[in-house]
Amino acid sequence: MSASWDEARRDSRLARDLSGGPLWHFLRGFIKHPVMVGSVIPSSKALIDRMLEPVDWASCKLFVEYGPGVGTFTEHLLQRLAPDATLIAIDTNADFTSFLRRKFADSRLFAVTGSAADVRQIMSDCGFEQADYVLSGLPFSTLPPGLGPKIAEETAEALRPGGAFLVYQFSPKVREFLAPYFDRIDRGFEWVNIPPAQLFWAWRD
Repeated sequence: MSASWDEARRDSRLARDLSGGPLWHFLRGFIKHPVMVGSVIPSSKALIDRMLEPVDWASCKLFVEYGPGVGTFTEHLLQRLAPDATLIAIDTNADFTSFLRRKFADSRLFAVTGSAADVRQIMSDCGFEQADYVLSGLPFSTLPPGLGPKIAEETAEALRPGGAFLVYQFSPKVREFLAPYFDRIDRGFEWVNIPPAQLFWAWRD
């Protein structure tokens, strides 16, 4: 009798996690907007740490994230950001932005439904003119024609001098989008991720 009750509780908890948890939202978002979601598997801790390593958190006042999904990176960004800093997370999928607002009760977070191509307007609406860092996991190689270059150009204009565009991808093609707009592009690779990821740090010197 006790074993049956434990099994019932476990099955109920599993159903609840699948219907409302991060994995369910991530998979549903991928199904609804496959060209805007880079992977069905959230980023690894190793990738997150490597990607964020160059960030000067003490001087960062505004961090912008493109395609936050269910908040895998968002959580780590909020842990690192100063108490008076701000994070603007932009996603085209309203399911994701609604989920982020429920998941993180943090006044530093603005979860905005919109396009990364409109980053400067979104920043202005939130009361900011320039960002210190912008992070993106958007799959540039599969975005609609013209959107990748537009996002790269708008991001370069949104960053302060000395700021950086941090990009993780599964294809090196993104460098072609970044090169016309950034003075210096550092590159890395992270094997401890599924799939392994190309890392780019594009600096506006």
